[in-house]
Amino acid sequence: MQEQNYSHKGWQRILLFIIPYLFVVGLFQYAGYLIAGLDITDPQPTKSISHQLIIRVFDLVGTLLVLYFFMTFLDKKPFVALGFQTHKRQREFWTGIAIGFLIMFTGYSILYFSSEITVITTDLDATKLIQSVVFFSIIAVVEESIFRGYILRNLMLSMPKYIALSVSALVFALMHAFNPNVSSFALFNIFLAGILLGLSYVHTKNLWFPIALHLSWNLFQSLFGFNVSGQGFYSVVKIQVDQANGLNGGAFGFEGSYIAVIAQLITIAAIAIYYNSKSKTDAVTTSTTEY
Repeated sequence: MQEQNYSHKGWQRILLFIIPYLFVVGLFQYAGYLIAGLDITDPQPTKSISHQLIIRVFDLVGTLLVLYFFMTFLDKKPFVALGFQTHKRQREFWTGIAIGFLIMFTGYSILYFSSEITVITTDLDATKLIQSVVFFSIIAVVEESIFRGYILRNLMLSMPKYIALSVSALVFALMHAFNPNVSSFALFNIFLAGILLGLSYVHTKNLWFPIALHLSWNLFQSLFGFNVSGQGFYSVVKIQVDQANGLNGGAFGFEGSYIAVIAQLITIAAIAIYYNSKSKTDAVTTSTTEY
């Protein structure tokens, strides 16, 4: 078996990335606040979905510019090498959308029929729905490009891939440490989410499955009435949690629940089994062809 040679360059590029990213994206977000007409000095400004969408668009532009610069001039790779190759990736994308919906629908159903949540009303607003899809799409692209496309990709150049996956998932969790209503258990769930979102990237170096799953997870979590990582957004179903506990996730949302842990562990196992089986099949096919 050929020994893998690791380099410190991956770590170095990540460390070099942090300050320029924070500075440039901070400037773009500031511009977004100004365009949205919000007071940047207000620690808790009232932000509608339209305000949040404007800020996120500027966040996206700033993030992609920094990533393009680093990929082109530091990594010496084309921007698409982050994982944006589209050839034969449609199935992976729609599979990610379906898995996110299935998890949220199942979780919502379990909590509803066990009387952990109560439906207050419904609010189907086409404009807010479209805005929510765009908003959570931007979040998915930004976070997956950074944490999987750049950080995980470079970590795998410096250490074994599953250690790199764990480190990237830990960084992903820590970035949510200051979210509203967060707890240590909620951060453990976010860590699992980092494993779930990064596992396919370890095998494919492609972002479309994790982007789709991330989008679907957040979007349907919100539409079914749950807070998303502790924050409230537009929802079609308005629910009430009568008593916050580990089953319903309380104020942090579905991501703070034991159901989320189970759902993520099952999905992680399924993804691992799929890619291990696929690698064995590919190895047999290659061996047969060579013979």
